[in-house]
Amino acid sequence: MQSPWAGGLAVRLMDADNYYVGRANALEDNVNLYRVVKGRRKQMAGASAKVSSGMWHTLTLRVEGDRLSVSFNGKPLLTHSDRTFAGPGKVALWTKANSVTHFDRLEIRPLHSAAGTTRNPGDAHG
Repeated sequence: MQSPWAGGLAVRLMDADNYYVGRANALEDNVNLYRVVKGRRKQMAGASAKVSSGMWHTLTLRVEGDRLSVSFNGKPLLTHSDRTFAGPGKVALWTKANSVTHFDRLEIRPLHSAAGTTRNPGDAHG
């Protein structure tokens, strides 16, 4: 059995068992958005995407209010609304089980309203 080759970004992280995660999986060639509550992961949205092993990719998870959006290599793939974790939380890098996943850079940017004021939370981009 092959190990999963999956990595992603966790946002609105309350603790190790409660957060959202956007992840790319090279073994399954997909990008999915999950909600993890009390350690139980539930897929909220998913899309097929060529996730090549051994290559660098860009995964973006944008959170604004109750709306979560995931882009892969610059292409918007998923958008879903959920109010489970409405307040701010932490951001983390995420890997599945015994995946070997390398992260080169993590950018966290605040979102700006039309008036130019900063709002939270922002983009997590890895």
